[in-house]
Amino acid sequence: MELEWLNLFPAWLLMFVRVLAFFSALPIFSFQTLPTTFRIGIAGYLSFIMFFIVEPDPIPVDGLYFLLIGKEIMLGLFLGMAANIIFSAVQTAGAFIDYKMGFLVANVIDPQTGAQTPLSGGLLNAFAILFLLAVDGHHVMLDGIYYSYEYVPLTQLYLPFGEEGIARFIVETFSQTFLIAFQISFPIVGSLFLVDIALGMMSRAVPQMNVFVVGLPLKIFLGLPILLLMLPAFFTVVSDMVDFIGITIRTLLEMFGGVDE
Repeated sequence: MELEWLNLFPAWLLMFVRVLAFFSALPIFSFQTLPTTFRIGIAGYLSFIMFFIVEPDPIPVDGLYFLLIGKEIMLGLFLGMAANIIFSAVQTAGAFIDYKMGFLVANVIDPQTGAQTPLSGGLLNAFAILFLLAVDGHHVMLDGIYYSYEYVPLTQLYLPFGEEGIARFIVETFSQTFLIAFQISFPIVGSLFLVDIALGMMSRAVPQMNVFVVGLPLKIFLGLPILLLMLPAFFTVVSDMVDFIGITIRTLLEMFGGVDE
């Protein structure tokens, strides 16, 4: 029995490396506020469970085994980064909103990511994370790493990053991410654009009025109520974004799989 476990340990280690790399780039699980020991522990726990479900064959430890470890790290990081990039549409929308409201000069450090984040982006990101957990959106991401073993087996030696279809799909995913950010920010950005037009007309009619002094508090006064009114539509867009993350992960796995070993 002990010898059998030793023969299966290399296969479990490959699964553990893929899951751990996935969590290292995945939204919520990659936040700096989560201890590294927690990520390692949950990765080991999930890989241990999935090991008995997938039931991989014993893998010999030879020169190709280290290439398989590198492949598992790349696959896990790539899938996690794809989900993280799509989820960052909320931060991008917050930057668009802050640019129009005048909050962009007051960026703060996000303790979760350690990077500068816009004020509106931090607020919307907090709402998006809570909504993601409430609708079990993190389960969609975990399903992606589980079903990855059906599309990309442990013994597959390389990933076809050079294929044209994968490059085109990545570009389309980036464009869809900016479209999601535009959908989130459009109610406020569009409304404040009309305010800019009105201020421009007023400055022509009343040259003595200082548009910059009047415009900044006026945009904040109008932008915050509009931000409150747009929250129901915001949650609808976030729900569609969660579904898009699951579709993106599944499509990438289908493209990465099917490679001759």
